[in-house]
Amino acid sequence: MIPVIAGFHPDPSICRVGADYYLACSSFEYFPGVPIFHSRDLVGWTQIGNALERPNQLRLPSGDTSSSGGIYAPTLRHHDGRFWLITTNVAGHGNVLFTATDPAGPWSDPIRVPGIAGIDPDLAWDSDGTCWCTFAGVSQIRLDPLTGESFGAPRRIWSGAPGAKAPEAPHLYRIGEYWYLLIAEGGTERCHAVSIARGQAPTGPFEPCPANPILTHRGTDHPVQNTGHAGLVQAPNGSWWMVLLGVRPRGGTPGWHALGRETFLAPVTWTTDGWPVVGELTTTPPWPRQPVTATPVRDDFDLSELAPQWISLRHRPTEDCTTKDRPGWLTLRARGSLDDLDGTFVGRRQQHLSFRARTRIDPAEGRCGLVVRLDDQHHYEIEVADGEARVLARIGPLHTTVATRPVPAGLVVLRVEVAVTETVRDARSGPDTVSFGVEELDGTLATLDGKYLSTEVAGGFTGRVIGMYSAAGTVHFDWFDYEGA
Repeated sequence: MIPVIAGFHPDPSICRVGADYYLACSSFEYFPGVPIFHSRDLVGWTQIGNALERPNQLRLPSGDTSSSGGIYAPTLRHHDGRFWLITTNVAGHGNVLFTATDPAGPWSDPIRVPGIAGIDPDLAWDSDGTCWCTFAGVSQIRLDPLTGESFGAPRRIWSGAPGAKAPEAPHLYRIGEYWYLLIAEGGTERCHAVSIARGQAPTGPFEPCPANPILTHRGTDHPVQNTGHAGLVQAPNGSWWMVLLGVRPRGGTPGWHALGRETFLAPVTWTTDGWPVVGELTTTPPWPRQPVTATPVRDDFDLSELAPQWISLRHRPTEDCTTKDRPGWLTLRARGSLDDLDGTFVGRRQQHLSFRARTRIDPAEGRCGLVVRLDDQHHYEIEVADGEARVLARIGPLHTTVATRPVPAGLVVLRVEVAVTETVRDARSGPDTVSFGVEELDGTLATLDGKYLSTEVAGGFTGRVIGMYSAAGTVHFDWFDYEGA
């Protein structure tokens, strides 16, 4: 089963304006934050920007932003001719709200929302224009979205299913005569689920759907697991659809997923007594597919700004990361190593179970490489310095040099290939293998087990990112290409 937005794109929030759909996802410790996508058919999505792309919009202090910290689940809405986005920065800044007339940006400076202490904030407006913010817990408060001022104390409005943990990701919708409150519960791991309740007013009281959870894959052998954190949208033809997150575990026990939580799509129908029924995950809605702008396979760094799919760790100072110093090259100046919070890094999400990525480097003035990164303590890389290529691995507190090989002076091309493990040899078989090489040399320097770069090993909420880094000095990258299989 293929996601509609593959790779580390969790917590999807969707809205429709006319024939256009827009979707936002969580970004955690990466900058720029909150990728924004556009579609005309709910299946083909193009990233049109990032909502948080300026330092004053997104502050992720190195000492306070651990892996899987930073920006949690956003809600994207369109109301009164304007786009609204509310999210939580768990790196000490709390809930913040942004607005834009064009979802591709620019988005406004942040509006602080100090009266909301929880994560996963949602926005909904009733018929008289009152804005309600509902957040994980599940609690609710009245909000002035223009100023961030809240009124009264938060009020608990639903607890989800009896005994279910982590009621979160609330979204409130007016559909027909009811207000529907959609939530996730069970935790974002294998017990994740979607439940719903309804009431006559946005404040409740809410009655739960008798068929809850309306979506879960727990206890099944479905190839997509951890399904939850959903959003509803109605198509122009009147049909209803759900976007949600899920993962694709592979290999032996317990099953390892490495790409992170991805965005999936499912159809929704309604019973005669007004409850939603979620169908099977799909990538084929009943209308013609629309043209979509694909993410380029190759980037020659010919533009003055990086394309929106490129992300960095916690910040991206222009003096340390630029395409202007050496035209047609990406220049990175080291601030630290990949093992601390300040490594100079530019990467893109892994979006295919198998892929090959390559980059041509000029390491003459420093130490640099190509890395497959899950978080600060789980990454594999090949780096070049002082005439030698090294394959390095970090797994938790363990650091090791896996292989070394002399390389010729001058420019070299580094390569990483990830291949799916097709046969489960035993219960410990990982989901894939990660191989590194230098194209000017024969063969592969090292092949490593991919399960150590998986969420089931490392924990957290993100997925693999493939990228270039500088660990010492100033280095240059001529191009980068990524080819999925």
